[in-house]
Formats: sequence, structure tokens, C-alpha cells
Amino acid sequence: MQICETERLIVRRLSLEDIPALTEILSDPDVMKYSVRGVCDEAATRGFIEWCLSCYDTHGVGPWALIEKKNSELIGFCGVGPETVADVEEINLGYRLARRYWNKGLASEVARVVLNYVFEEKLFDSVVVIIEPEHVASLKVAENAGFSNFDVLEFHGRSVRLYRLTSEQWKTLHNATTALEQS
Repeated sequence: MQICETERLIVRRLSLEDIPALTEILSDPDVMKYSVRGVCDEAATRGFIEWCLSCYDTHGVGPWALIEKKNSELIGFCGVGPETVADVEEINLGYRLARRYWNKGLASEVARVVLNYVFEEKLFDSVVVIIEPEHVASLKVAENAGFSNFDVLEFHGRSVRLYRLTSEQWKTLHNATTALEQS
């Protein structure tokens, strides 16, 4: 089921058929360097996809598959899903791309489209992103998507930045971008 798309990507629900392709991505130590899950083998990837399927049922969202339009290849995931932070359930933006797709602007491109979908459909009032300060590429993706202010806290034993973007902030950013594009 397609959720949305960008110029280069189709965003759809993950399925159990995605296990082999996603395992290849999530078993790369560089891709998973900043993940609290760590490197995933096939069983761990199956567990992750099953959790995603459960999120779709319970929250209507979850990490979604990213399919490159050029070759119909699964290249990673991006989406929002529930995450408990300091004993509070938050809606967290997460993304992972196969290493060969890094530094092409794809993560920023899809993060903006996913956030637009979430806020335009009025699914949630705010979305957070949790990033280790050393993960410079992810910080840039978050900033490009509109996240700016953060709190520092501990998450799974790691010092992280918790950024929050509200639907009102998104609306203001989106209106400003639209006005710039029209001028």
C-alpha cells in the first residue's frame, strides 16, 4: 500500500516479503552504527518488520519502505512510529538508507514528505527525532526537515538530542517555503 512519494522514491508499507532486502541493509554495521537495535540479522529484521506491521494496526503509521523509482529497489525505510522516551509515548521519525544511497539528499527528501503526510493528515500534533550528537548526517537530515530546538537526555544508555516539531511549526515552515517558491 503506497503512502506517498517523492520525486525519486515511493513510500509504502513494509511487508514480510521485504525481509531479505531489508536484512541486507540492516546487517551493515555502518548503517546501524547509531541504532539502539544494533546490527540486525534476518531474525531481528523479521522482528522489526513484524513490529512495523503491528504499528500500522495500532497507530496507523510506522516505518515505511522506501522504493527507488528508477529500479523498484528497496533502499531503506522512513516513517514515524511510537517510541517511549522518559516514560512518555512519543511519535518518533526514523530513517535508514542503504549505504550506497547516502549523500544524495534522499533522507531529507523523504523525511519532509513523511512529515508533510503526518501533519497534513492531522495524524499527530507533534513528532520527535532522537539523534546522537555524533551522528552528523542525521542531524543535517533533521535540520533540513525543519527540526531546530532540542533537549539533551539519556536514551537507552546514550546521550541524545531530542528534537520536537509541532504541526503548527510545520505549517509555518511549509507556508514560508511555499511563499518563497512563489516569489
